[in-house]
Amino acid sequence: MNSLRSFSQEMTGIVLFMLFIVLFLAGDWVKDYIPDEFLTSSMVNVITIFLSILLEAIPFILIGVFASALIQVFVSESLLQRIIPKRFPYLALFPAAVVGALLPVCECAIVPVARRLIKKGMPAHLAIVVMVTAPILNPIVFASTYYAFQNNMTVVFGRMGIALVAALIIGALLYRFYGKRNPLIQKEHDHGHHHDHSSNKLMQTIVHASDEFFDMGKYLIIGAFVAAGFQTYLDRELLVGIGTNEVLAPAVMMGFAYIISLCSEADAFVASSFGSIFSASSILAFLVYGPMIDFKNTLLMLAYFNKKFVLIFIGVVTIVVYTCTLIFQLFV
Repeated sequence: MNSLRSFSQEMTGIVLFMLFIVLFLAGDWVKDYIPDEFLTSSMVNVITIFLSILLEAIPFILIGVFASALIQVFVSESLLQRIIPKRFPYLALFPAAVVGALLPVCECAIVPVARRLIKKGMPAHLAIVVMVTAPILNPIVFASTYYAFQNNMTVVFGRMGIALVAALIIGALLYRFYGKRNPLIQKEHDHGHHHDHSSNKLMQTIVHASDEFFDMGKYLIIGAFVAAGFQTYLDRELLVGIGTNEVLAPAVMMGFAYIISLCSEADAFVASSFGSIFSASSILAFLVYGPMIDFKNTLLMLAYFNKKFVLIFIGVVTIVVYTCTLIFQLFV
């Protein structure tokens, strides 16, 4: 059943991506067969924003999935265990964050890694710090954020700073609330990321990369289309009113990030399309919250962790990220 679901998910991603390629390469030919009443100025604007987001994001996704695949194939959890000390629960948060920053792994793929670390004896709060920092603090995400916001360094460095501070607070709070209890459901699962145990490391890398690319691709396409539709069809004055509200805007953008479930290598390009409407703090809330917890990530965590732990984790992440972004906007 899981393999059938995984196959259907991959096929959905492949079909969406191939549709994008066809429309991009044969757009003029396709346009001749589309009724003029459909190609309104609003629809043209949607397509323009949609394509601009995708074209900017895809190179970083390709880099990200191959880097992630190399990490998954060549870096063992036992190596990570040796790097992070376990004796000092609070001081160990810092090396855990450093390890996360060195792992260019998407928020989907890092959940099984965190689970394996806990199963091998790493305290849960440290594994969670690795889990929430890896999709944000790694060099590839920094590069994509810089490229998307090169005219706004406040967002670039703000994302990294808030993510680091939030991750350390999240780890400390989880240790305070949960202690050394094991939050895992002791059961093996296969949720779409195939693991080829053959000796061919190159083939394993290619399989991991292709799995992640098509998994990420469908969310990027959906997210880019939703963002383009929002900016085109929602009342501009309403968006500006929400975007300039210092209390409401971060919460709205966090909800948006949770629902559309973008990968962290591409979310900066979607966020930058809102740059003229939403404040820097609300965009940062989007860029930090989404990679830490989103809809697809929640489903994966519910399969690997106790339900109570997942609910506590979501609550802690939501409160910490929202509070950090509100404090951040006081100083910018």
